[in-house]
Amino acid sequence: MLVFDTWQYFAHRYMHSNRYLYRHVHSWHHRVVAPYAFAAQYNHPIDGILIETLSGAVAFFISGMTPGTTVIFFIFSTIKGIDDHCGIMLPWNPFHVLFGNNTAYHDIHHQLKGSKYNFSQPFFVHWDKLLGTYAPYTVNKREDGGLEARIEKKSN
Repeated sequence: MLVFDTWQYFAHRYMHSNRYLYRHVHSWHHRVVAPYAFAAQYNHPIDGILIETLSGAVAFFISGMTPGTTVIFFIFSTIKGIDDHCGIMLPWNPFHVLFGNNTAYHDIHHQLKGSKYNFSQPFFVHWDKLLGTYAPYTVNKREDGGLEARIEKKSN
């Protein structure tokens, strides 16, 4: 998980910092303004290879996972990524209990003000915290029902 997250953080952040790659490749994924489950897999093929496929390959080779364990890990990672993009924060969701990187955390990244924050995916948030790209957030009840994730305002 650490190797997978490390690759994804740096590749994802680079996609945002390189104008060409963002405009022509990674922006496909951000065309979805309101995240929903299958938006996790909506991306340019090059984005899918550089972020998703290579992170898995590097994790496989470095960790020494068996082929069977690798299949289970990739399925788990895919389900986790879909959950992060589903736009629904349920209090009993085990992913939200086990991992700091959850639906609300990634929702912030997809908001216009959040596109320079919360690059970590899909498990941990340590790279964002260590490298200054962590955006603290609150989850608030909306007047018309449901919940909404918002970046916390910085106090001066």
